[in-house]
Amino acid sequence: MSGFSANLGFLWTELSLPEAIRAAARAGFDAVECHCPYDTPVEEVKAALEETGLLMLGINTERGNLAAGDNGVAAIPGREEEARALIDQAIAYAQAIGARNIHVMAGFAQGNAARESFVENLHYACDRAAEHGITIVIEPLNHYDAPGYFLNNADQAAEIIEAVGAANLKLMFDCYHIQIMQGDITRRLEQFMPIIGHIQIAAVPTRAEPDNGELDYRHVMRSIRALGFTAPVGAEYRPATTTEAGLGWMTKIA
Repeated sequence: MSGFSANLGFLWTELSLPEAIRAAARAGFDAVECHCPYDTPVEEVKAALEETGLLMLGINTERGNLAAGDNGVAAIPGREEEARALIDQAIAYAQAIGARNIHVMAGFAQGNAARESFVENLHYACDRAAEHGITIVIEPLNHYDAPGYFLNNADQAAEIIEAVGAANLKLMFDCYHIQIMQGDITRRLEQFMPIIGHIQIAAVPTRAEPDNGELDYRHVMRSIRALGFTAPVGAEYRPATTTEAGLGWMTKIA
């Protein structure tokens, strides 16, 4: 499988999740992914996926208490019980709709205690997910969009993946975040490809459609394919206007 996956956390947000899945199919995407689908009944999502033939590549764990500013809780000491309940919720939903990956959100935390909490919660997530053939992914976020987020670079993620030591724990390599925090995208893709489970793209620094900005995604996509990554690449960008108006990038960088 190749091509692109529509991230429905940012694309077609004016539509319900099932209708957004149908819109992505009409637009020519090869797969879909989303952030937190839990307010939508599983049966409706499953029906839309079956109707369109699209695969749901991945979902996120719930972010936690949004009113309190949470962006995940898995690396926050003292909230292990909550983190594991959110992991269980994500695994059950992913299993029901056939999603391949779950992004376990770390949250805002720092220090050794946070690392220990994250590692232990990832052990739990990987053990439970392995029973269903699901991969757990972790994603570094840049410190402009998510200041104080525990996981902020690919080297840190690689160290945690090694520490957990689970075959189904991988890196979600978001080119937008990695370019802002570390740069040198082509070499970093080569360096981390053995542990990459999913790749996402967006323009840098605007996070708009990936056919503008400081990264040449034509080159990036050639590098990704040359390295043997054949899964759909996630389009996780914020449309400059409407989703449909900006879809010309799909033929420009493929």
